Order: sequence, then structure tokens, then C-alpha cells
Amino acid sequence: MKLMNFVNGQFQQEAGAEFVPVINPATGEDLAQVQRSTAADVDEAVKVAKAAQKKWALVPAPKRADYLYEIGRLMKERKEHLATVLTKEMGKVIEEGRGEVQEGIDMAFYMAGEGRRMFGETTPSELADKFAMSVRAPIGVVGLITPWNFPVAIATWKSFPAIVAGNTFLWKPATETPMMAYEMAKIFQEAGLPDGVANIVFGSGSEVGTAMIEHEGIRVISFTGSTDTGRKVAELGGRHLKKVSLEMGGKNAVIVMDDADLDLAVDGILWSAFGTAGQRCTACSRVIVHKDAKEQLQQRLLDKMEKLTIGDGMDESIKVGPVINKKALEKIHSYIEIGKEEGAQLVRGGEILTGGHYDKGNYYAPTLFVGVTPEMRIAQEEIFGPVISLIEVASFEEAIRVNNGVIYGLSSSIFTADVNRAFKAQRDLDTGIVYINAGTTGAEIHLPFGGTKGTGNGHRDSGVAALDVFTEWKSVYVDFSGRLQRAQIDNEA
Repeated sequence: MKLMNFVNGQFQQEAGAEFVPVINPATGEDLAQVQRSTAADVDEAVKVAKAAQKKWALVPAPKRADYLYEIGRLMKERKEHLATVLTKEMGKVIEEGRGEVQEGIDMAFYMAGEGRRMFGETTPSELADKFAMSVRAPIGVVGLITPWNFPVAIATWKSFPAIVAGNTFLWKPATETPMMAYEMAKIFQEAGLPDGVANIVFGSGSEVGTAMIEHEGIRVISFTGSTDTGRKVAELGGRHLKKVSLEMGGKNAVIVMDDADLDLAVDGILWSAFGTAGQRCTACSRVIVHKDAKEQLQQRLLDKMEKLTIGDGMDESIKVGPVINKKALEKIHSYIEIGKEEGAQLVRGGEILTGGHYDKGNYYAPTLFVGVTPEMRIAQEEIFGPVISLIEVASFEEAIRVNNGVIYGLSSSIFTADVNRAFKAQRDLDTGIVYINAGTTGAEIHLPFGGTKGTGNGHRDSGVAALDVFTEWKSVYVDFSGRLQRAQIDNEA
């Protein structure tokens, strides 16, 4: 199967186009061939999107929302098929694949509701016989650059608010996971979304992504990916005076206090650290544990890790799937060597799995380091794999300091039975997301998603806050006095 760009409501058959393989990370098999596009393809798609946006913006928002309701219905109808495609191209276990598709379904229905809200404000004027209000206005053509680890959920976080707000978009999915974008294009088409509203151009970040950021016809770039790449996106976007929304890396911690329910904490840590094989920006990669709970927690973690099943995510019994590719395997393993050189004690895992079906895919053993100190690189840098570091602390205050002592600020968690500690933690943890007695992952679509410091630049995906990325505020004044009135000058009673 060849995956071609989706532009102006049609899949584009490009004569002489170059194609690259899409590989199943669990088995090594080729799943499809995907087009490798150029800056010229981006330019053509932007022209189409720009022409379509003028008409789309004039469609009443409740009518735009009707398309999202239909998109959500089709996604729900095809949920199992979409989850299967997702698992095969990305590697996460099928249970997680279903959950990710459900997230997209939820986002469709939630953002459709905004078609009848999208509230502005009315406010009294300081002048007589004058009316003042603010409204949200669409921006135009927006560019969406999405990662491989959540190939449908993150795309819906960005595209659905863009649609309901009256924008058209150009979407560049990750090269590793284009099949979900292809499936979504078919759904857009079947839902009757007007031609040119949704456009998908496949290709590399260096070629297609850069062309999108530099294109004068795209006014907004919404990017999810690594912090290093995000900095480059922000720098390049800034030169072109674009609005740039960034959701980047994380070095998330679960704090386990001495009064915590340890069984619950272990379950939360395992799900946060090893779900999606640790390839989440919200993954738990640090466990900050009170000294009085450390030995018990460590042993319970080791006991549960021993029972984790690793393999092809299409098998319902598997709990940990492969990582995305060989390059990821090498990066993860390089951090194991760094951790050992720094003096951390490797107590489980730390190896690329080989033999049998492991030889066909990209599998890394769930890994636990103990004796880790906060300044070690394995406690500071994002590894993006199934690796956790146990850091011992002597107090609640020290736990907060250690959590906050990294450049990232996406998600954090604390397990405690003390309500006072819980409230202090939600106040003092400097992350965009805080969990109490739960792991570091599991965001719900009606709340803002994003982080502080090196994780983002102040914008948010998901929730009503997502509309701020894809709309401009317009202030409107209606003077019905029949005479010139000057604000701040002619305002005496």
C-alpha cells in the first residue's frame, strides 16, 4: 500500500514521487510505503488550504461542529480497526491503542460542543450609547506537526479545535507513523469535510516541517516533539512572526511518601513508566521515595516488574511493547551505560532483548536503577524509554525540591494519605499537570495539556485552552450615540 498526500479532499498521485517504508517495530515487517514530500508539495497544499479557509470561516461554527460530530461517529464505528493500525505501526499494546483512539473520539465530540460556545465577552463601555465586546476569530491556515508516539490523539488535540474555530490546516505526521493520518484522511473525506479544510503532507521534519514553518501562508505552528527540536521550531517561527505552540519533553517524577499506599503507588509507577514502553512525554522516569518507604517500594517494584510481559502489542496478554526503532534502542542503551558510569546501581533490566521473536523487533527490558542522586544525567535528561531511577529523600520538602530540580515541567505525581501534603504538593510542584495518588500519565481531554519550563512555551493542547492557539481575539465597539466620542477623553459624566 502506498500512502500519498491528502490535499483538497483527494489523495494526490504524484508522478515520480519518492516513497519510504513504514516498519512495524514489533516484527520488522514493512506495512506500507509513504510519500516523501518536498517544499513544493507544502506550497501547493498551503495554496489549497488558504483558498478553502475564506469559505470555511463563513460557515457558522455550529455547522462546522456538525462535521466533528460525524468524524467522531466514524471514529467510534471504526475504533477496533484504527487501534489495530495504530498498534502495528507504533508498537503500543492494543489496549493502549484502543485508549488512544477513544481519546480522539472524545476530542471530536468535546470540540464539536465548542461550536455552540466559543465564548467571547461583553463588557460595559466607559462612554454613553456605546457597546463593547470581544469575539474569537479564526487565524487562517495552521500547521500541525505531530509525533509518532501518539499518532492520532495528539493530532486530534490540534486539528479538531482548528476546524471548529474556522481555520484550515496542513498536517505533517511523523514519518514513522503515517498510517493513522491516512486513516484519518479517509474519515475526513467520508464525513464530507469540505475540500481543502484538512490537508496532509507526508515527509521529514527537515524538508516538510521546515517548509511549513517558513511558509508565509501558515500563520500558526503547533508542534509536539523533543525539546531540542522545539527550540529550533520556536527560533525559526519567531523569525517569521508566527504564533508557535510547543509541547515538548518531560522528566516526570512520582513522589512516594512514607504514608503512601505502596501497592497503589507501584501500580501507578508501572503504568506510568512502562506503558507505551516509556515513550510518553508524561512517562514516569524518576521515583522520588521517602527513606522510610524505600526498601519496601523497591522490592514491590522488582516483584511486579518480573511479571511484566514483553512482546508484540497485538497479543492481548502483552503489557510492554517495542520501542519505535533501532535508533531509539541505541539511545536508551547509551543511558544505561551513562547511569552505571555515574555510580547508579542497575538492579533490573538494562539490556536490549534478543532471541526468538525479539530479534525481529525493537525490544528493551524494563529497567530500574537505584542509588540515583538528583544531579546524575539519568535523573536529569529525558531517556524516552522504559527506564526509571529511584531517588531517596528524607522529607516532603526535599521531595518537592528534587522534583522541581530539572529543566522540564510537564507532569508530576505524589502518593500520600496526608491531605495537607497533597494540597501543598499541587501548589508547589512546578509542572503543568499534577496527580495526587495516581501516576504521571492519563490526561483527560477537557483539561489543558502542557507544561512549564523546558516542556513548553505557555500554550496548551486540549480543553478550551486549545482554542487560544487557533483563534485571535477581536475587540468590537459599536457607537450608537450619533456623535464622535473619544475614549479616555470624552468620558466625564
